[in-house]
Amino acid sequence: MYPLPATFLSLRELVYTNLLGISRLVQMKTASSLQPKHRQPMTPTAEKFLALLEIISRLRAPDGCPWDKKQTPQTFKQYLVEETHELLEAINDDNPSHICEELGDLLFQVLFLNNLYQEKNLFTLSDVIDSISAKMIRRHPHVFGGETVDSEQELRRQWQAIKSRENERQEKPRHLLASIPKSLPALRRAQRVADRVAREGFDWPDISGALSKVSEEFQELQEALARGSREQIKEEFGDLLFALAVVARKADIDGEDVLHEATGKFTTRFLVLEKIMAERGKQMVDLAPEALLAVWQQAKNEPR
Repeated sequence: MYPLPATFLSLRELVYTNLLGISRLVQMKTASSLQPKHRQPMTPTAEKFLALLEIISRLRAPDGCPWDKKQTPQTFKQYLVEETHELLEAINDDNPSHICEELGDLLFQVLFLNNLYQEKNLFTLSDVIDSISAKMIRRHPHVFGGETVDSEQELRRQWQAIKSRENERQEKPRHLLASIPKSLPALRRAQRVADRVAREGFDWPDISGALSKVSEEFQELQEALARGSREQIKEEFGDLLFALAVVARKADIDGEDVLHEATGKFTTRFLVLEKIMAERGKQMVDLAPEALLAVWQQAKNEPR
């Protein structure tokens, strides 16, 4: 564990004091050394946090919920992913009450997952809080230390330099792309990879070069389709998608978000198409391609 700056200790003491009542659950190993002479009363938020931890403990108790009791990190991780996507959807909808609900669901997932490891005495919630607090302070010397940064580019260089020093201390081999999760959605991962290597200078001088690469990859995909080789088609299609991710980065747009928006737009128009077909008492298979395209154009022009 990296030492925390002295200016942060009073804040950490206050946090630990507020959460001191839950030491039975989170096994706060350092609580006794941080305990001030005059304890602060537990805040309402801390009391609610304690109650949530107690709910999780009760669910996992011998006489708790059968479903919760049988969960392991491997079986539970899928629900963490699902809740994350539900939160993202709520944020996209800009619905504060829905966001609040989904944040609560995600918080529960994180604490529940932590509890699974804590039950095996692998680490505690205190360890998790210590780790992230120290990391954030260590990686922001321009906030918690005396360093200054004059640009976002300089800030990114500082961040990467700090991460490299951390890897050296932990004897981890430095790999430029190692910290990008392989489990990210494919388009987002592609854009993150493109962004990471661009910071090292592996980039097109301008967007025209990236667009030319898209044209090249599209031509190669057409040639693969003409040859009919499935493996080659898959490879060229993947290359085309990656080239488009590079264009998205050069255009300063989030490819994942705009693809979601495009899919949503198509879905909305298709619902309108279904409504038109139902009003006419027709099935799509009943129409010739030209007639179906005409109805599709009508659906695109219908007010939403």
